[in-house]
Amino acid sequence: MAQRSDAQRNHARILAVAEREVAAHGAEVPLEQIARIAGVGAATARRHFPTRRALLDAVFEERVEALVARAGELADAEDARAALLDWLTALTEYAAGARGMAVALMRDEVGVGQEQPCDRVTDAGAPLLRRADDVGAVPAGVSSADLLTLVTGIVLATEHHQDPAASAERLLALAVRGISPRPRP
Repeated sequence: MAQRSDAQRNHARILAVAEREVAAHGAEVPLEQIARIAGVGAATARRHFPTRRALLDAVFEERVEALVARAGELADAEDARAALLDWLTALTEYAAGARGMAVALMRDEVGVGQEQPCDRVTDAGAPLLRRADDVGAVPAGVSSADLLTLVTGIVLATEHHQDPAASAERLLALAVRGISPRPRP
């Protein structure tokens, strides 16, 4: 059933305000604040986005789709390790460049059984990880979910740094190199 035009306008307005407010204040911005700024009641906002997770999923849907597409582009790259690292770098850049996205990428135990952005991202990265694993470019037992957890942890830890994106990328590079590389002979 199609939404009425006023409902469509409200949805678009709430989403636009949410994008700005989450970018400015993070994922914990109250839905009531978003509703007030959008010029609608809290009940109207909750009809469109019944949970914080639903709102965050909508706010970051385009970025998640871009990450899924990027993984697809890299799926047949000649260098499996480079493809995985390229994708992890893109994931880190997207998550660090959009305040609140790391929270949206975390598993929500309340939503178990429902597809979440983290599922789409881990599913997209899994073929890249398998190819890297096949050539011995990653340790055995590493999962796509592990890599997403690593990236979201890095992004959350650097969210309030002066340059969050640069800090997150530096820490990802450190994680990739390892903190204790073998000494040169």
